[in-house]
Order: sequence, then structure tokens, then C-alpha cells
Amino acid sequence: MKAHEEKTMAGSDAADIGKEATQADSVGHGTVTSESDDVVVVAQAAAGQLKRRLGNRQIQLIAIGGSIGTATFVSIGTGLLHAGPGGLLLAYALHSAMVSMINNCMAEMAVLMPVSGAFIRMAGHWVDPAFGFLAGWNFFLYEAINIPFEVSAINVVLSFWRDDIPAAAVVAVCTALYFGINVFAVKWYGEGEFWLATGKVVLILIVFSFTFITMVGGNPHHDAYGFRYWRNPGAFAEHIASGDLGRFEGFLTALWNATFTIVGPEYVSMLAGETKLPRRYLKNAFKTTYFRFTFFFVGSALCVGIVIPYNDPTFVSILNDPNGNSGSATASPYIIAMQNMGISVLPHIITALLITSIFSCGNAFTFYATRSLYGLALESQAPAFLRRCTPSGVPIYCLAVTMIFPCLAFLNVSGSTARVLSWFINLVTTSGVLNYAIIATTYIFFYRATRAQGVDRSTLPYYGYGQPYCAWVALVYMALIVFVNGYAVFLPGHWDVKDFFTHYTMVLVSPVLFVGWKLVHRTRLVRPSEADLVWERPAIDAYERENEEDDLGFWREVLRMVRPGRAKSTE
Repeated sequence: MKAHEEKTMAGSDAADIGKEATQADSVGHGTVTSESDDVVVVAQAAAGQLKRRLGNRQIQLIAIGGSIGTATFVSIGTGLLHAGPGGLLLAYALHSAMVSMINNCMAEMAVLMPVSGAFIRMAGHWVDPAFGFLAGWNFFLYEAINIPFEVSAINVVLSFWRDDIPAAAVVAVCTALYFGINVFAVKWYGEGEFWLATGKVVLILIVFSFTFITMVGGNPHHDAYGFRYWRNPGAFAEHIASGDLGRFEGFLTALWNATFTIVGPEYVSMLAGETKLPRRYLKNAFKTTYFRFTFFFVGSALCVGIVIPYNDPTFVSILNDPNGNSGSATASPYIIAMQNMGISVLPHIITALLITSIFSCGNAFTFYATRSLYGLALESQAPAFLRRCTPSGVPIYCLAVTMIFPCLAFLNVSGSTARVLSWFINLVTTSGVLNYAIIATTYIFFYRATRAQGVDRSTLPYYGYGQPYCAWVALVYMALIVFVNGYAVFLPGHWDVKDFFTHYTMVLVSPVLFVGWKLVHRTRLVRPSEADLVWERPAIDAYERENEEDDLGFWREVLRMVRPGRAKSTE
């Protein structure tokens, strides 16, 4: 069946469409059902046992919150230290452009087929089931290992106030809170992330305003320093080697730092199975991703290079301290810059908002890890009991497995916080780049299938311009980044077994996952003419037609939240 064939059925026939989608899906989800609770109608066929309860305002803020992480405020300093302000800005601009191409790929696929598990299941349906197995477990590990990184980062930031806060207590409290928030219905998770993401936006606006105001003279010293640090000590720093080679190696280090900081499209896609009106809301979220990359990430790289020189003594001592605890200062370059200027109150405000931002990241990673594991279970690539959901639509056993990973942060109790953070960063960054390579590969197969089956891509709900060239360029770039990662370990005098495995573990594991599943289950590449481009599309089409009146728009949803008496009744 061609993906462009339409099912022109009325809303009363939604159950039959759901049955058809069940037959097209290799797992089977049941029929489309409706459940009115003044906010949403649930589509079981389109989302398994998950519930479509995330509204437009929640999707847009979660998309922002998922892209703004700890690295935007803390870890970005590592890139500045090794590359200088110019090298950092170039690295962030380049990687933002490449991830924008990935967004172009992901948006076209996810808006057409907003299924639970997103690109994980698409990889299995459109490329090879073994490729889906690789995609799912790589993404799950990426999200799950990010959780203890965020918990560890909270310990680092808390040192601004006190050095004697027990790391074990912080880990225990964060783990309990992550479980408590995620065990309830997804609409409560969405509501919590809406406010936490709002705090992130406020935080980034504060540091951007701080940068502009102080650089033009609005600081206690009345020093209009402008772009002084671009001239002295300079725009580019040397790393490892000296001269042009050292500056290039500094740029490579900043580029690797950017790969950990700049994220977004994969997170938006993972919301597909629990979005009220996925085609409309996801499309808007994907479109705004390009703006977020430019404003938040490139803007952050520019601001950090303005407010502090890369050779600032305090800055250098914190980032180079093997124990990660130099006095009571945090590792955030913004806070260090504020202290240097003699600003006393704002660092405390920034630190408080930074802690909520980091907590939000860990909470989001818990959600995404749970959903990716659930997607694997739907495809029979994880134990079947993991498909079990609570009546409110939470994959409870997937959540229980995910909650094992925050306990890795207990390593902070007996080991160096800085070293533990370094291990986590290197492990998950490689997985993150592999995720993008997987998305680009999946899109290339999807594109070939649309050509083979005569599908006019311009008729799809989202049309990605410049394809398939964007996918190919992004794929080649991501492949290069994966192998360039950790190159320094191969330089004379820099070999370290631990560093080698932290940088290249996922590169070694990924082929084992793919080949192992392929050999055991004897899977084959999906031919373009056989790719299922219909899949759950009929059920989703019917669901959206039936519930299109629930689309209030972003600002009307905000008004509904503030003044519920003025909201339109759905009964």
C-alpha cells in the first residue's frame, strides 16, 4: 500500500481505522477509544497504552527545556578554556547548523508518523529491525546515563553555598523526586516541566541580559569592557600543541563540547506518542527548533566568550582542579564573572535557578529513558513485561528499570566529582552523536521509500527542504565527529586506557548490538518498495480529525491555565 493513499472515513468510523492500524503495526495496540476529562481524548491505537495528554503550551516549553541543559551554563566553560571565544563560537555555530539538518530530517518523519518510540521504531520499520534494536538501546543508555550526570552536576553547583553537603543525600533526594514526578499521569509531568522549562528561559534571559548590560558599562566597576577578551588574551586558545595546530585542536575540543550541549530534535520526537494533537503541536515545536539553536546555543557561546577570558585564574583553577572543588565557587563561567565584577546578589539567584534547571534536565532524561525502553518493548526488543502501563498511562516497569541509573551518582561519595562527571559526559556524548547518525540514516531510507512508492513529499504534513542532501551531509559529519572524539588519547604521551573506553565504548558496543540482533533473528534491510509508510497513519489521521476542536493554540492554552473559567468546555 502506498503511504499517500488516504482513508476518507468519518469520525464515527475511527474504531475501524484503529483496527486497520493495529493490523499494520507489528505489535498491535487495540482500537481508537475516547475518554473525555475536559482536556483530552485518548487515542489508544496511535500510542499503545500511553495517553495523549500533553498540550501545545507543554510541548513547546518541554521542547525548549529539553534543549537547554546543564552544559549551556556550566560545561560550556570547558570549550571556552580550550578554544577561546572565537573557537567556541565557530564550533557552536557549525554544530548548530548540522543538528538543524537532523531536525529537518526528524521533523518530516515524526510529524507524518507521530508514534510512541519515535525514531527508535522508525529505524526498525524503515531500515532494519536490527537497526531499530541498536537505535533503541543506544538512546536508552544515552538518556539513562545522563540522569546521574545531572545529579552529579547538582552537587557541583551546590558547592557555591556549602562544601559539606552530603553527596549521598543529594542523590537520594533527586532519585526519589524523579520517581515521584514520573510515576503520575503524563499530564502532571508535562505541567511540572512547563514551569521548570519556564525557569530555564528566565535563567538564560538573565545571563544574556547580564552580558549585555555589563559589557556596555553597567557593572560595579563602570567598565565598558565590550569584546576586550577577544583581543586579550585573544579569540583562539591553544590546546595540546602550539601555533595553528594547537588552535585547531582547541576548536576540535570545543566542537566536542558542542555535541554534548546542542540537542533538541530527538527529544521533540519522543513526545509524539503522548501529544494531544501530534501533527500540529510537533510541527510547531520542530519549526521553532532552528530559532532555539541560534538564540540559546550560539548566543550562549557568544556571551560566555564576552564575560570572562579563557585564561581567568579562577576559571582555569576550577576546570583544571582534579578534585573539582576549588573553594566555594561553582564551575559556571557566568557566576565566576559575576564574582570577578563584585556582584554579590545575582550569583545566588543564578545558582538557585541553575539548580532547578539541572533538576529539570534529570527529570526529562528520566521521562525519555522510560519512553525509549517502552518503545523497545513494543517492538519485542525488550522484555514483554515492560509494556505494562498504569491506568494513567505510565510504563511503570520501564520507570523502575530507569531508576537504577540515578544510583550511579553515588560514585560521587567515594570518588572525584569532576572525574565522575567526565566519565558520564564522554560516555553519553558519543551516544548522542550516534543518535543523530541513526536519524540521518533512517531518513535516507525513508526518502528512498517515498521515491520508490511514488509518494509526493510536498503533500506530507511537514516537508523538509534540501533533502536528501541535508541527511547525507549530517550523516557524514556525525560519523567524523564520532571518530574524532577522543583523538588526543592516541597522541604520543597521552594514551590512557580509561579515557579510551570512556570515549569509544559506544562505538565498540553499537556494532555488536546491530550484528548480534541481525544474526540471531536473521533480519534484512527493508526494501524501499516494501517499507510501511502507512503504519499508524490512518488511526492518527482519524484521531486528529475527531479532536481538532481541542486545538486552542499556545496563548489560549496559557490563558486557560490562568483563567480556567474562560476555557472552552470539551464536554
